[in-house]
Amino acid sequence: MKRSHRRVAGAALSALMLTSLVACGDEEAANGDALSRVELIYDGALTVCTDIPYEPFVYRVNGQDAGFDIDMAKAIADDLEVQLDVIDHDFGAIEDGEALNTDVCDVAISAITITGERARVLDFSSPYFNANQALVAPKASERKSLAALAGRPVGAQAGTTGVTYVGDNAPKVKIKTYGDAAALVDALSSGEVEAIVLDAPAAVEVVRSAPELAVVAEFDTGEQYGMAVKKDGNLPLLRRINSVLADIRENGTYDEIYAQYFKG
Repeated sequence: MKRSHRRVAGAALSALMLTSLVACGDEEAANGDALSRVELIYDGALTVCTDIPYEPFVYRVNGQDAGFDIDMAKAIADDLEVQLDVIDHDFGAIEDGEALNTDVCDVAISAITITGERARVLDFSSPYFNANQALVAPKASERKSLAALAGRPVGAQAGTTGVTYVGDNAPKVKIKTYGDAAALVDALSSGEVEAIVLDAPAAVEVVRSAPELAVVAEFDTGEQYGMAVKKDGNLPLLRRINSVLADIRENGTYDEIYAQYFKG
């Protein structure tokens, strides 16, 4: 009787352990699914905040969104098998985290340089673009360096690393900030400022459409752009973005997109 009792007890214990292991496995699988499941603000759409226009990264052609950043966003949306919904949003509200933290969009893709300050309010993807800053001035100008512009008005877009660079490297320059790139270029064309500082690829586009202007200096700032999601709020999407970026670099899609917007 005692021996039989032990066998029954042992069988019961084994069954209990097996049940516990199965339950534990189900719980781990559920937790794993939760960590990998990408939840979007709107079902069936990836909502992207960006600041339009900022050629060649984002702009509109015949009412359609275009640009390097838009094509990057499309690659993410295609991988998720959802539509792409692009929202034109103030850059300041993008880079300070407001747009993402208030669920205006799922991700911000807007030529955003990864910085320590921004990383306190945003979660960044792995870098997807390397950039520098550039100085644009009228071709006829005699002041073609930041040193030569000491005491003179120089424009930069509010909230950008251009403002930071000028402040750190040319403190005697009078910085004037503008809400978007279009207003920045208008200020230069009207003579309100004597030069402007902006990302080098965008500077190339500015002078291409305004032959009276020239890129008079480029500054090797070693910046890298990242896509941003809500701080501590969308790890599954961030992982998916990083996976897509790795895939398109490996399969050549990134190079194909890059070649469409940047020469040489």
